Amino acid sequence: MKLRSTYLLVSHGSRDPRPQIALNNLAQLLSQNLPILSNSAVSAVPVVGTATLELGPTSLHEQICHFGEHTLSLGLTEVQILPVFLLPGVHVAEDIPAQVEIARQTVSSKLEINLQPHLGTQAAGLTKLVKTQMQEVAFLPNLRSPKWILLSHGSRRPSGNSTVEEIASKIGAKTAYWSVKPSLEERIDSLVRDGQQQIGIVPYFLFNGGITDAIAQKVAQLKQQFATAELHLANPLGATVELADLIGELIQK
Repeated sequence: MKLRSTYLLVSHGSRDPRPQIALNNLAQLLSQNLPILSNSAVSAVPVVGTATLELGPTSLHEQICHFGEHTLSLGLTEVQILPVFLLPGVHVAEDIPAQVEIARQTVSSKLEINLQPHLGTQAAGLTKLVKTQMQEVAFLPNLRSPKWILLSHGSRRPSGNSTVEEIASKIGAKTAYWSVKPSLEERIDSLVRDGQQQIGIVPYFLFNGGITDAIAQKVAQLKQQFATAELHLANPLGATVELADLIGELIQK
């Protein structure tokens, strides 16, 4: 199959270097699933790039334009923008489309820029990845079966947390949010009051960073606060082959 487009993974951006490193790794994994450019002389040139909405070296539309120039230099005429966001918040609904539109007005008329759905629309695939996170948590034997909490950043937009609620329902978990209610502490308090002894917490976040560090610190405090319960914190999704495959499905739609 002939390669027709380049692909730009767009994340939020962070002062912590770890999310960007993970995003770069994800881009490399995704590129392995794409066809090689027909011109073997440039086959090693990257066709998957990364950009950030905030805290980047330049504004997002400038990053898109720069990647567009790279795309044209490869003899390709399409750029697919892939928002690597789990929730349909204001960044996905407004900020990224606005930056893409500015880029469209700036780049050469020979280049087509297409904005694809954000990663969070892949609810079925993300549910499978969350189940993998759960399987990596080991509980002590001979105790009451664990109860799970799916912890997301949370959105204040109407229906902004619908995907989180959908995934939680499929895995039999309760939802909690870092920035809106119900909070993690409130959920744990409710479960402990119901006599729950084992509680697993699945962070519905892409990569390790400042927020996941804060979550780990919070869980350590909650372990002391709720001493009768056994709390286990899973890892975030991570830059895995499975996540790259899921993004690849967005490309194929």
